Amino acid sequence: MPIALPPLPYPYEALEPYISRTTLEFHHGKHHKAYVDKTKALAKEVHLADQSLEFIIQQTALQERHRALFNNAAQAWNHAFYWRSLQPGGGGEPGGEIADRIKSDLGGHAAFAEQFAAAATGQFGSGWAWLVMDGGKLSVITTANADTPIAHGQIPLLAIDVWEHAYYLDYQNRRAEYADALIKHLINWDFANKNLGRRRERVTTPAGVCVAGPASPAA
Repeated sequence: MPIALPPLPYPYEALEPYISRTTLEFHHGKHHKAYVDKTKALAKEVHLADQSLEFIIQQTALQERHRALFNNAAQAWNHAFYWRSLQPGGGGEPGGEIADRIKSDLGGHAAFAEQFAAAATGQFGSGWAWLVMDGGKLSVITTANADTPIAHGQIPLLAIDVWEHAYYLDYQNRRAEYADALIKHLINWDFANKNLGRRRERVTTPAGVCVAGPASPAA
């Protein structure tokens, strides 16, 4: 994915009443844009401005001297992925391969929904809840702050942003209510199935670093 602010895949008001237009205008137009702009500036300083976000994340993960670049690049990538994890009229039970894998790996949709909600609600402080493919099996995980599964060899399938700016205008401190609304009404199962179908792809960076190739957030 290039260092750019992708347009939302739906109008700003499309996720109402679960996520308001005002939240999306601030979240996408201010927060996400700020991560992209900062990534561009920092990447230029280290001659990585022409590289993809995935490459930058892989190159800077766990490097203290590049912490700021990693944080901003990872947040830019995470947000682009999060927008695609949601859709108007989404949620409910999935179909296709993801439904079969959720049943075999997580005990079925009800068990998944409980685990995903618990992960999103229980993440201490800012961070993310994810459904990932890890070692050939589905897993529900969390990452703190800007961390991202693609820095750890995991393949993300879905994400819920649990930074306060994602929900506070609409839900205040009711994070559990926000997570429940997304799981029941907004999760984009088609996107999860596409990511699952691409799990065997590999992306080779210009420096020869091979990383798991999740579906592009802009796809």
